[in-house]
Amino acid sequence: MIKFRPRLSLFTALRAAPPTRRFATEARLTSDHVRIVEVGARDGLQNEKKSIPLETKLQLIEKLSKTGVTTIEAGSFVPAKWVPQMASTAEICEKLLTSPPQSQNAIAYNYLVPNIKGLENLVKIMDIAGAPAENTKSSTSTEISLFAAATEAFSKANTNCTIAESLERIRPIVELAKTKNIRVRGYVSVALGCPYEGPDVPPSKVADITATLLEMGADEVSVADTTGMGTAPRTMELLQALKAAGIANNDLALHFHDTYGQALVNTVVGLEHGIRIFDSSVGRLGGCPYSKGATGNISTEDLVHTLHSLGMHTGINLEEMAKIGGWISGELDRFNESRAGKATLARIQE
Repeated sequence: MIKFRPRLSLFTALRAAPPTRRFATEARLTSDHVRIVEVGARDGLQNEKKSIPLETKLQLIEKLSKTGVTTIEAGSFVPAKWVPQMASTAEICEKLLTSPPQSQNAIAYNYLVPNIKGLENLVKIMDIAGAPAENTKSSTSTEISLFAAATEAFSKANTNCTIAESLERIRPIVELAKTKNIRVRGYVSVALGCPYEGPDVPPSKVADITATLLEMGADEVSVADTTGMGTAPRTMELLQALKAAGIANNDLALHFHDTYGQALVNTVVGLEHGIRIFDSSVGRLGGCPYSKGATGNISTEDLVHTLHSLGMHTGINLEEMAKIGGWISGELDRFNESRAGKATLARIQE
């Protein structure tokens, strides 16, 4: 049973030994603030079978932009034949660059790019739109995400190449992004379980891949439990391996799927270890096209409710997020799977 320690002792993990490698890092977050990366509009929608209109996707992003989130996954520059649901990403990108939604806070819009061509397509749109990638005076910025896998079987199924080959493909993408001043986010998929190789993914392998991405210049790496196989002990073992590899907590995010109902439990483990960046999806949307049976990401509403109950701060309006979860679930003709979202809606509708 995990016992959540008092606040002062909870954050002692942040005072870890200095990293032994040189990594690209972002400014350290305050100890009681958690940054949530909203992945509903990309990771959450990519596995939906029903075709989703472009207007619905834009409405979802606009609604999310008004909740207080600061990072939103907006799409993926993958070929439509691979992920048909992402076919409208170019139009979404152009819209967000030329007329972004009004928001009270600055928002980074993130796009998955699987290869150098994907980034080149993004850069072309940015050049045409005349919008800078990073501008402190702007209310929006543009980021990219890159994927590597922690197992050879998943890498071959997802990218048709070995882990080593995928990392070599990533290197020029990072280099180009840096020349364009585009922030880079890495993902390490199936870090706590693989649909082909099972749950016992070596933590040292995950740590090596994470370190490689950071050494290439990634600004942060999201370590992903793509299958939802992660448990509290194995999550802690993984985090200890990452720490032993000299990787700082503020270079890491955690990305949990809730297939076995362990996402919130694993989140608390991450919090106790000092992690302050977590990915989540409104309405618990999501699933992986390459992992049969993997259900949605951890629900943003459930995550926010849990974090706020622990005295943490996210800047996110839970009631507004709950309304969005109910709305998008209806648009997709699916059941709203966020427990905190449904409870919040029931309370505010009384």
